[in-house]
This record gives sequence, C-alpha cells and structure tokens, in this order.
Amino acid sequence: MKLTPNQIDIELKQIADWKLNAAGEIEKNFTFTGFPQSLMFVQAVGLLAESKNHHPDILIQWNKVRLALTTHDAGGLSSKDFELAKMINALPVI
Repeated sequence: MKLTPNQIDIELKQIADWKLNAAGEIEKNFTFTGFPQSLMFVQAVGLLAESKNHHPDILIQWNKVRLALTTHDAGGLSSKDFELAKMINALPVI
C-alpha cells in the first residue's frame, strides 16, 4: 500500500542518510575505498533484496553506489521500501 506524504516523512526520520528524490523514490549514496568494495556491497544488497523480493535501482560508479527504492506496483513508496532501507543501513561497512 502506498504511503501518504506524512507517513513518508515519519519513516524518513527513522533511516539515516536516505533522502526523498524528485522522482518520489528514497535514495542514498554510499562511498567506498574502491571498485571491489563497491561490488561486494552491491552483492550484499542484492542478496537482501532478493530475500525480500524487492529490488532497488542500483548505480555503480567505481567507488560510489547509489541506491533508489520505490514500490512500482503500489505506485510510490510503501513500507517495503523503508524496511529494505533499514536492512541496507544495517549492513557492515566494507
């Protein structure tokens, strides 16, 4: 179920460093020491996403990774997005 703007504001306050972008997604940028660390992080995110059957848009640029989440079948942000964001934030730093 699509969240209301008020619900989105409440959820955003509970996840560090995620922002609402112009497309209505939540996104976060990560910086690593190099490309191998970026790839290891993306692999960990991929395993989490697959376990939840909820997949982020991922952009890898050498030592930078940008993740964006939205629930396409809900037509916007849902609790699934914030749940996955919290799981991603809990990953160990690589």
